[in-house]
Amino acid sequence: MQQQKRQPELVEGNLPVFVFPTELIFYADDQSTYKQVLTLYNPYEFALKFKVLCTTPNKYAVVDATGAVKPQCCVDIVIRHRDVRASYYGVIDKFRLQVSEQSQRKALGKKEIIATLLPSAKEQQQQKEEEEKRIKEHLAESVFFEQTLCQPGLITMVILRT
Repeated sequence: MQQQKRQPELVEGNLPVFVFPTELIFYADDQSTYKQVLTLYNPYEFALKFKVLCTTPNKYAVVDATGAVKPQCCVDIVIRHRDVRASYYGVIDKFRLQVSEQSQRKALGKKEIIATLLPSAKEQQQQKEEEEKRIKEHLAESVFFEQTLCQPGLITMVILRT
């Protein structure tokens, strides 16, 4: 008796969605960051249709917010920040990428991408470098204390004094 290949039932909302990057950072002082690209991958054997939603659509323009991805292909989705102002610095916005099977209406999966506007790429880089320096210094101190506490001579000295 020959077995038939059955496609597994796709449960609504459980299909993994593969998109890169998962975070968008825009810098007010760098216009080249105002336009960014999300890449949606379809590793499946069937076509997907997608839809991009946003918590603050007035701040962004999404080129081709709906579309389709062929099996085992990818598409690029261009997102432009179009409302750069100081009051939006540090505010986290969210994009939701919903996918469904080409012939179905129900969403099979979704992925959230966060977007943040920061005032300066240079300031951000300096803060990152300072944080890394603090972490390295802290790690160096931790290693020093572990070494001094574990040296047998120091333990013996402590025992002799008591």
